[in-house]
Amino acid sequence: MRPIVSPSILAANFANLESEVKMINESVADWIHVDIMDGVFVPNLSMGIPVVKAIRKHATKPLDVHLMIVNPERYVDAFYEAGASIISVHIEASPHLHRTIQQIKALGIKVGVAINPHTTVEQLEDILGDIDLVCMMSVNPGFGGQTFITHTYKKIERLKAMIDRTGAKVQIEIDGGVNLQNAKPLMNVGADVLVAGNFVFSSANPKETIAQLKDVK
Repeated sequence: MRPIVSPSILAANFANLESEVKMINESVADWIHVDIMDGVFVPNLSMGIPVVKAIRKHATKPLDVHLMIVNPERYVDAFYEAGASIISVHIEASPHLHRTIQQIKALGIKVGVAINPHTTVEQLEDILGDIDLVCMMSVNPGFGGQTFITHTYKKIERLKAMIDRTGAKVQIEIDGGVNLQNAKPLMNVGADVLVAGNFVFSSANPKETIAQLKDVK
C-alpha cells in the first residue's frame, strides 16, 4: 500500500506561494500540510488564517492543518472557515482534549491529535476511537529541516499495536525529517501518511520528489 503524501507548505517559497501550491496540485501529492505556529507553544511563528485562506483559494488538494498553538479550541472554527479539511491539535496544548476533538468533529471534517517526541503513545488510548489521525512528531516542533528522531520507529510500532488491538480507524502521520531513506522503514512499521517539507521544496524537481515518496511501498 502506497503512503498518503502531504508536502509541508511551510518549506515553500512564500514569495511565490501561488505557484508552489499549483505545483502540489499538479503532483501526485494527496494533501497539503499547513503548519500553524504561535511562538508560544513552539519557538517560532508561521502563517495565520489569511494565509490559509490564500492557499485554499488555489489548492485542489485537502488542507491538512496542524495547529502548534496553545488553546487551539479558540481557533478551530476560524481555520475550518479558512479551508481546513483536516485539523490536528496537540495533546500537550489541549487541556480539554476530548471537548476540542468533538468541536472539530462537529464541523464535519477529519480530526487529528499531534504528539511531541517526548509524549508516549499510551496517552492516546482513551481517545483513539474518537479521532481519524495521529500526527506523530519525529522532530521537535517549531522549525523545519531538523534531523529525524530514530526512536520514532518504536513509537509507531506501539501505536500501531494499540490501533489494531482497539479496532480504531486511525491513520498514523509522520511529521519531521521524512526522506527517501526513512520513508520505507516508516511504512514498514505502520505509518500511513508522510509529511515532507524541506526534502520536497529544496529538491531540484519537487514534483518528482513527491512522486518518489508516493511510490514507496
